[in-house]
Amino acid sequence: MAPPPPQSNRSPSPSQPSGKSEVSDLKLQLRQLAGSRAPGTDDSKRDLFKKVISNMTIGIDVSSLFGEMVMCSATSDIVLKKMCYLYVGNYAKVNPDLALLTINFLQRDCKDQDPMIRGLALRSLCSLRVANLVEYLVGPLGSGLKDNNSYVRTVAVIGVLKLYHISATTCIDADFPETLKHLMLNDQDTQVVANCLSALQEIWTLESTTSEEAARERENLHSKPYVYYFLNRIKEFSEWAQCLVMELVAKYIPSDNSEIFDIMNLLEDRLQHANGAVVLATTKVFLHLTLSMADVHQQVYERIKAPLLTQVSSGSPEQSYAILSHLHLLVMRAPYIFSSDYKHFYCQYNEPSYVKKLKLEMLTAVANESNTYEIVTELCEYAANVDIPIARESIRAVGKIALQQYDVNAIVDRLLQFLEMEKDYVTSEALVLVKDLLRKYPQWSQDCIAVVGNISSNNVQEPKAKAALIWMLGEYSQDMHDAPYVLESLVENWDEEHSAEVRLHLLTAVMKCFFKRPPETQKALGAALAAGLADFHQDVHDRALFYYRLLQYNVSVAESVVNPPKQAVSVFADTQSSEVKDRIFDEFNSLSVVYQKPSYMFTDKEHRGTLEFSDELGNLSINAETGDSVVPAQRVEENDKDLLLSTTEKDDVRDPGSNGSAYNAPSYNGSVPSATSQPLADLAFSSTGATGQAPAPGLAIDDLLGLDFSVGTATTPSPPPLTLNPKAVLDPGTFQQKWRQLPISLSEEYSLSPLGIASLVTPNALLRHMQSHSIQCIASGGQSPNFKFFFFAQKAEEASIYLVECIINTSSAKSQIKIKADDQSSSQAFSTLFQSALSKFGLP
Repeated sequence: MAPPPPQSNRSPSPSQPSGKSEVSDLKLQLRQLAGSRAPGTDDSKRDLFKKVISNMTIGIDVSSLFGEMVMCSATSDIVLKKMCYLYVGNYAKVNPDLALLTINFLQRDCKDQDPMIRGLALRSLCSLRVANLVEYLVGPLGSGLKDNNSYVRTVAVIGVLKLYHISATTCIDADFPETLKHLMLNDQDTQVVANCLSALQEIWTLESTTSEEAARERENLHSKPYVYYFLNRIKEFSEWAQCLVMELVAKYIPSDNSEIFDIMNLLEDRLQHANGAVVLATTKVFLHLTLSMADVHQQVYERIKAPLLTQVSSGSPEQSYAILSHLHLLVMRAPYIFSSDYKHFYCQYNEPSYVKKLKLEMLTAVANESNTYEIVTELCEYAANVDIPIARESIRAVGKIALQQYDVNAIVDRLLQFLEMEKDYVTSEALVLVKDLLRKYPQWSQDCIAVVGNISSNNVQEPKAKAALIWMLGEYSQDMHDAPYVLESLVENWDEEHSAEVRLHLLTAVMKCFFKRPPETQKALGAALAAGLADFHQDVHDRALFYYRLLQYNVSVAESVVNPPKQAVSVFADTQSSEVKDRIFDEFNSLSVVYQKPSYMFTDKEHRGTLEFSDELGNLSINAETGDSVVPAQRVEENDKDLLLSTTEKDDVRDPGSNGSAYNAPSYNGSVPSATSQPLADLAFSSTGATGQAPAPGLAIDDLLGLDFSVGTATTPSPPPLTLNPKAVLDPGTFQQKWRQLPISLSEEYSLSPLGIASLVTPNALLRHMQSHSIQCIASGGQSPNFKFFFFAQKAEEASIYLVECIINTSSAKSQIKIKADDQSSSQAFSTLFQSALSKFGLP
């Protein structure tokens, strides 16, 4: 029989600590080594320090070792010093009282003979950032700024900036800004000079709001003596420092053109630098200096083109994207300069999607009469790409080029070939583009409609594509033989269409078709109006009611409103105004160019638009056991650090009978009288009627379209038969877990009534209103114009839970809804209920 394997005597791995017992062991061992001078002591300390740092890194609280770590720091070993400083800096922020224990040994190390230890100690001392310890920083910082070693002075300069953020008064009273200014103009080490410049810019910018002297000093930085001083030493600076100097030079206003050329000649070789940041910074200087010189400005574009294109192909994908973003901005301002270099923007197979997408936008921008054929040929190759998002973008790029009036004939043929490809996403994108092309080039309608007519609406599932197809069915119904019958089949499947955009287009298309082919469309129009009037989406309901009232008033007037003579669209609206583009150009070489929006749009809270919230909802507690109970919502940790609103008491449950509209919808009668021989002109009636009687035109239209407008008031059909549990309770932890695990069932956009928007002045009103419809709020937050709510509901007599994220923008009166559900099949029914409840908010 074989003997049992011997047990391992190895100690547990530092990454897998055994808990409190190991911390106690470490404490004992550190105490034993604290005063030891035996050979090999430093090696033993290193092993123990590594274990302490390892435990600290994985989240184990080793603050109890603070005293022992400080005692063991009495050594000349630089590695031990670094680990000790790391430990001290980590726990001093959380435990300010413990930080007092470190002051003596850090001050002692600031006077060490080794400049590396002096610098590290000074950096650690300034990194404690404890307000009641600032008095201990002034002396070491003053000594550090006068130190003979450049590394210590470099650290001390940044330490002054840290001191300013801890206690600005102490920093100013110690006259540190003046000392930094002297160092900046006289120090031989360029890194010290660069740190002084960075620190003074930040200090004087913050102080300028309250001090005129600081404001003058900040302006002096942009004066000729300072700028020339930095430019003359530009080659001595590090890459980061060069970028800092370039940013300063870009704000300098030269006195004449010769000064501009002198600066550009001095910086010419910076365009050949291997670092992309330096190249971009130099580019910004060249562009800003020559804005008032049109001819020279164009020559600058030609000069910077080659360095930027080189940077795109020589760096990492992330660097390529940053450089491409700036090239994209330049291409949009001067596309003709880059038109001959379009091949640089062809996509490589191994590039990430975000780089390919930006290149497609640039190919669209540089297209002109001479290169359109080659560019479109390349884009068509991408349409068969295995990366579906890139294939979509390439098709859109082909359409955008066509809308620029370059080689339209060949491009239309390519798009029609896309329609014949047996790929759903290709067909969908092509349909949307064909619709836009027909709006601009109606002369191509015969060729396009011949191909579009062969596409079955059942094979088009994406809402935008289906809406485009429906638009063409209505706009060109006189040329498409099956148009009325296709529209009728879509109306019959009204309830299965979840997209409000498609239903809106369907209403308009049926109306247009009715005016062109009334006998074949009369039944479909009646059914569409009835379905639209009963629709729970407010926009669909209102449009159907508008069309119904128009037909009641006068059919000829209705035709002139819905289907007037149209002119070809000459220019499509640009998504960005020229003012915004100029603002982005002014912020060249910053995140504004990468984000393609001015900095205030992503830095100022009031301009952020729709708020971005994290999925982690924090620690919440709810209690909804009774109808009169209070539902408290504790603070939720969100990205924008807004305080959450709190839910309050429920109102009494209201009657859910209506859809929030004050109008009455006629019902649809399937038996429709024939109107084959009745011309549209005969349907134009006067809008007046006898008192106490229904108006004659209304009866005629109702009879023609098969609408049953009963005597008295008719009510909107009630929502689908889905009942919710009014006493639903959900644990916050369960909510977070379900929200992360469940897929999004529906994502829709609703419109709110003006009264509802007005009522959001007190967001608690919405919480009470939704509670009255058995929809509970678990968290809410934000501030005007953006509010965010998390709701949940439970199906009656079942455990099925519905989760809702609702973002309301009071400026646009829109709400963006995301619904997740245990029972996916009932998501649409719940969405209808939720929309119905939301549409009633604020109504009397």
